[in-house]
Amino acid sequence: MSSQKSEDTKGGTVPLILNHSPALPLLYDFDNSVVEQISDKISRQYVIGSQGMLIKWMYKKGAVIPLHFHPHEQITWITEGVAEVKSQGKTFTVKAGGVIIFPAFVPHEFFIPEDTVNIDIFIPVREDWFAHSEYYLKAGHK
Repeated sequence: MSSQKSEDTKGGTVPLILNHSPALPLLYDFDNSVVEQISDKISRQYVIGSQGMLIKWMYKKGAVIPLHFHPHEQITWITEGVAEVKSQGKTFTVKAGGVIIFPAFVPHEFFIPEDTVNIDIFIPVREDWFAHSEYYLKAGHK
């Protein structure tokens, strides 16, 4: 087995990667990004990459995300508050610091008993959001 000596990567660059836009990271600031108001109890902010997306949800006490499923893997991290999650006949209580992962097509719903902040990662990107077809978010909400 042969070994290769890695080249110097000073300044965060790798010589073999072209110096053009797709090879550069994108920097976002949620504090200065638009907040989308879904209902009186649900708002979100998100950023989109080429393969997935990161969403910050802000829920007020009593918010409900009705039963739904999608072809995306969903990684949910509760950073503040608590969420009661129901899926496949089981109830999961996810408290601040907890993470729950939904494989593609697994039905789930959320009940929010107190003000809560949730960070989601969806892979691949939720293209249904661009067509505003996430009907379940608005069901029963004003």
